[in-house]
Amino acid sequence: MLTKGALDGVTVLDLSRMLPGPYCSMILADHGAEVIAMEGRNFQGEGLFFNDLNRNKKHMTLNLKTEEGVNVFYKLAKNADVIIEGFRPGVAGRLGIDYQSVKRIKDNIIYCSITGYGQTGDSCDLAGHDINYLSRSGILSLIGEKNGAPTIPGVQFADIAGGSMNAAVGILLALYARERDGEGQYIDISMTDGMLGFLTLPYYFSKKTGQMPPASDTLLSHRYGCYNTYETADNKFISVGAVESKFWRQLCEFLDLQEYTSLQYDDEKREEIIGRLREIFLKKTQNEWILLLSEREVCFTPVQNLKDVLMDSRFREREMVFQKIGRDGEITYEFGVPVKMSRTPGKLRTRPEGFGQGTRGTLLELGYSEEQVDQFFEQGIV
Repeated sequence: MLTKGALDGVTVLDLSRMLPGPYCSMILADHGAEVIAMEGRNFQGEGLFFNDLNRNKKHMTLNLKTEEGVNVFYKLAKNADVIIEGFRPGVAGRLGIDYQSVKRIKDNIIYCSITGYGQTGDSCDLAGHDINYLSRSGILSLIGEKNGAPTIPGVQFADIAGGSMNAAVGILLALYARERDGEGQYIDISMTDGMLGFLTLPYYFSKKTGQMPPASDTLLSHRYGCYNTYETADNKFISVGAVESKFWRQLCEFLDLQEYTSLQYDDEKREEIIGRLREIFLKKTQNEWILLLSEREVCFTPVQNLKDVLMDSRFREREMVFQKIGRDGEITYEFGVPVKMSRTPGKLRTRPEGFGQGTRGTLLELGYSEEQVDQFFEQGIV
């Protein structure tokens, strides 16, 4: 028998789409929550159904623009602990499924809304995506080449770090508070707000220097040789993060650059030091540097791409990458659960369902007959 997760017994309805909400509910599902994800049938045709996020969940279709669809939602809501939605502010109210409406039939519900700019303020109604939230929060101005245009990162930091993870934290806090006083509450998550806290260290350094932090020209972003990236002989890259003097000293000694040991943060010598390090690292391949530096205390790592990561034994050992062989023999990979807990570990219990695969079963569990379910399909309610 599988060990029960920390959230065993918690039921979550996830009305959200795309990445932020579904990633949040995946975190909860990985740790034992029963998650029912629901979307309109038309959403499948938009090509934005990220099925990998639906592991450990049930997935059903539901048309919330129909009266009967809303009735089905409320039947589910009566037995739910948490509701997650990602509509623009006001949409849930127009559909009749907002927090105040749900609270009337489930007074201790925990209701989480994830939006780009939050439920209040002069920007709350604006449409947006990850690039916009990174831009508004100031993060994007710090990413890219010095004196160049901002570079859009290849992963969705605002969606996941600003939205999904803060939503998961908020939901867990609300569940803990409800255990103490029995009261539910409303959670307003703004992805842009969530990214603002990532400026904590840049802001600290700006107060210290009296200057706004420029892209790729700060203590922790390319300004000094000790915290930088370097190309290797095979056109790959390595990274060095020798911030502390002891790590920098060991790197200098190993590379026979003892003259730079005391000049780690010398602004007059920094470009010379970076130039010397570039010349040295270009003389060997990435694998050669891995063999030479991996066992030394210099805060060194190869810059890996996605293929490298999937093959990395470290992630296999940590159960963060699983190999899956399909019926046709095709090899694919799945990511594991990053929060490692000793007594109530997260699990990959079920594979992602297909779009709407759990619709019929969920409706039957609610007490609808086979005939009624057939009618719902025919009438476009599900």
